[in-house]
This record gives sequence, structure tokens and C-alpha cells, in this order.
Amino acid sequence: MHVAFQHSPMLRLFFFTCFTACITADTEQECPKFTELSIFDSVIGTSLKVQLLLYTRRNQKCAEAVSEHNLTVSSYLNVTKKTIIIIHGYRPTGSPPVWIDNIKDDLLEEDDVNIIIVDWNRGATTANYHSAVFNAKKVVDILKTLIDQMVENGASLNSVYMIGVSLGAHIAGFVGKIYNGKIGRITGLDPAGPSFTGKSPEERLHYTDAQFVDVIHTDIDVLGYRKPLGNIDFYPNGGTDQPGCPITLLGGLQYFKCDHQRSVFLYLASLKHNCNVTAYPCDSYVDYRNGKCVDCEAFAPLPCPVLGYYADKWKDHLTEKYPPVTTAYFDTSDKDPFCMYHYFVDIITWNKSNRTGFIKIKITDNAGNTTESKIDSDVAEFRQYRQAKILSGFYLDLDNISKIALTFSTGSVVGPKYKLRVLQMRLKSLSHPKRTQLCRYDFILLENIETTFRPIPCHDIDV
Repeated sequence: MHVAFQHSPMLRLFFFTCFTACITADTEQECPKFTELSIFDSVIGTSLKVQLLLYTRRNQKCAEAVSEHNLTVSSYLNVTKKTIIIIHGYRPTGSPPVWIDNIKDDLLEEDDVNIIIVDWNRGATTANYHSAVFNAKKVVDILKTLIDQMVENGASLNSVYMIGVSLGAHIAGFVGKIYNGKIGRITGLDPAGPSFTGKSPEERLHYTDAQFVDVIHTDIDVLGYRKPLGNIDFYPNGGTDQPGCPITLLGGLQYFKCDHQRSVFLYLASLKHNCNVTAYPCDSYVDYRNGKCVDCEAFAPLPCPVLGYYADKWKDHLTEKYPPVTTAYFDTSDKDPFCMYHYFVDIITWNKSNRTGFIKIKITDNAGNTTESKIDSDVAEFRQYRQAKILSGFYLDLDNISKIALTFSTGSVVGPKYKLRVLQMRLKSLSHPKRTQLCRYDFILLENIETTFRPIPCHDIDV
């Protein structure tokens, strides 16, 4: 046997392969993983078991399982740094959240922090949603013990930041209540509506649960919570149907979860710096779409709030003007990073008879790139010498606009075609308010016919 081993390459390769596989398996076992379950586990139900997975820049690829009872044995936790605690929600299929690695990696790339992923998949995986709600409330005690240990070892409550998704948002709120709102920040990503809608502030997330609470609502008509819960509540696309999500059952599982899940992906997009998503404080989505709340200069010296990781900059602007709950609205594109570049169009007409209708807007830059507004404008009323305000949004951010095309329509397929006599049109970028405003004067729009013209910098003409 000894001789055979020395002189047989195949036998040597066999033993080497077995040895390597064993070493690899042992190495993989040293890195705790998020619990992966199946639909079978959901059907039979799971008992609560919580795993706390710590990641830092020193162990970004390999989690350290920490005990809420004894953090002194941790090799990586530095309580002098900010600690971000991420809490997932209901898991009806048992699979790990598709976004769990992305949020961990993106946050660590953005900031040198401690990331603790609260894996309560055993307890969240069940076909019985009410059972998951019951288990969620038990997770609160575990997180209280964890934070108590952190504080005992020198951490400040100011440095604790909790990000809760769906049910996890309410878990974060319950934890925050224990500390009388002294935790630094809570972000609720489409907090769960079922079992929490209509409940008192003591039984759900509330803006007093942390020093700053920001919430993103993306599925308020089905799985999410409709009413404001934080110091600032963001309602992208009105908080209901999100662009790019299936609108029929043909979309399969995505039909049920896409809108709800979009809150997480919008938050992740805020970490990529492709664009800063600006939101506009407003009383309703209708008012925002009608152009009543889209001028950030009107809020001076306050800036308009920014969605996502840096939303806490708004904390310094919680004044009597915006107490203590503000709702903010905006529109997004249909794909990551969901950027939409907003423009405001003012049109003053001189028709003696009032007209109602819609305006489609298309812009072209000097390089020939063209983009059309993706916001379906609400019906506008055009009255003599009165300003009609139209909100538009484009997927491309075009500077140096060389052409503007407008199409006027009454939406009627029968009856006479109308003319819209325009005294002045003004195009203003909301995404880049310092850009030169563009104007055009004295022209006619024929119904359902696209009219293209070259704009003029507004300050060049004295009107």
C-alpha cells in the first residue's frame, strides 16, 4: 500500500481531493450563515430561535455569531462605533432575504460600523402570519439584552441604529420604547400593516421610539402600513404601485412581494450615490403631483429631505414648520437605482375660453439624446393669463437641453380639435435647481400634434 500510494498519481489525487474537501468544509462551518429554510418548514411551522450575526470591515465575508448575554468574547465588536441592527420580517417561504448580503456589504462600504443581522428566520417562517407576529414580540427581549450588554461595555444609545423591514420595523419600535426613545435612529422599511393597522402607538412603530425615525412606504394598499409612523415618512410613487412591479397574477410571486420589497431596494440605492433621491414635503400625493409642493426653495433655509441612509440630516430641521411628523412624496423610475429627474413646467395661456387637458413633454440635449416624461400628468386647467403647473419626470438626466417637444390633448376621441395659445412656457429642473430655466414665448399647440421648438434661457428675455 505504501509503495502504491507513492507511485500512483490517481491515488494521490484522490487523497488530496478528499483532504481539501474536508478542510474546505471545516472552513465553511466556521462562518455562521443566515438560516435557510423551505416552504415545508413554513407549512409545519417553526419555533423561535434567534441568531445574531456580526459583521465589520474586519470580518465582512465571514460572520461572527455573538451572544446577547456575553459580548466580551467577541473578536470584532467595537462598541465605540455605530452599531446598525438589521431586522427582517415575515418569511412565508423560509428562504433568506435576497437583499441581506447587499445591505450588509453596502453599509460597510459606506461606513466603518458594526452590522448585526438579527436572524429570526426560525420563528418568522410559518404559514400562520399571526404566529410570526407573536414570535416577533419575543425577539424584542433578546435585542434588549443585546443592547444592555453593549451599553454595559461602553456603547452609547446614540450610536444604535435599527433598520427594520416589515414586521422588523415594529420590532425596532418595541425595542425603542423600552429605552424611552433614546436610541439614535430607527428606519422602517414598509412597516407591516396587517395586525398593526389601527393599533395605538404603544402597539406599533411610532416617531417617539428613537431620536429620529424615518419610514419608507411602498405597499400601503396591501402589506404595508398606510399612515405616517416616523418623523419623516417617504411615499415613493404615492406609496402604492411601484414602477416595474407586476400588475397582474401573471407576475407570479413577484406580484405579491415586489411593491413591499421595493422599500429595501430604494434604501440600498441611496448607498450607491448614482443619484440622491429628493423628496418633497407635502400633505398628499395629489398635491405633490399638482405641483403644489415641488419647489425646495420654498422651504428655505430648510433643504428638501433625501431618501435613505442620509435621511437623518432632516433631523436638524424638525421645527415648528415641520412638527414632528412630515410626509414627503416623489416619483421613481422602474429599475435600480430608481432615479427620476424631476422638472416643473409652467404654462400661461391666453385662450379666452378655458381648456382642460394633458401635456406630454419630451426633451432633447445637444448630443441628440431624447427622453420623454414618465409621469402621466393629471388633467390641467388652462385659463387666460393663469399659470398651469405640470410636474414631469425623466429617467435620463439631460443637461444642455436643445429642444423641447410638447403635445396637448383633451383626452377626447370625438368632437373638435382645440388649439392652446401659449403666452409663456417655463421649464425648471427640480433635481438641479441651479440650472438655467428655459422658456419659450408666443406659440400655438394643436391638439394631438407634437410641437418641437428650441428653448431660450428665461433670463435672456424681459417679459
